Amino acid sequence: MLTINVICVGKLKENFFKEAIDEYSKRLSRFCKLEITELSDEKIPYNPNQKQIEQIKEKECNNILSHIKNDSYIISLDLTGKQLSSEELSEKIDNLSLTTSHVTIIIGGSLGLTNNLLAKSNYVLSFSKMTFPHQLIRIFLLEQIYRAFKISNGETYHK
Repeated sequence: MLTINVICVGKLKENFFKEAIDEYSKRLSRFCKLEITELSDEKIPYNPNQKQIEQIKEKECNNILSHIKNDSYIISLDLTGKQLSSEELSEKIDNLSLTTSHVTIIIGGSLGLTNNLLAKSNYVLSFSKMTFPHQLIRIFLLEQIYRAFKISNGETYHK
């Protein structure tokens, strides 16, 4: 069974987000082993300069990298990534399950990911050119992974 580890910078605070995560985690349990690794985000000063922004991103990304298993296929979420349809994501997950047993999907902090981390990623994925709260992207991601497995299994949820 494929293990999917979602590494997220930032904690969920609102119960409705936690309930949605719990629901999709439960639904996904029949298709994969889901792990969610929540990492603390760094404090961002009011009106940070570019050097401060880069230092914060570097700290957060080094923390992310320390939580990735060596043999994992790494997918990073970033605005510069490729946008996929639900069917294309389903096909990607199907293909990955044939070649690896562990996938790590990274949701960075509010300042994004470093170029270094993006370069270490096997794939960079974008949900949209729009900006969303990181808590909401976590739910979008789990829903799309669930949808992908339903598509792969020819089940009706997709329509």
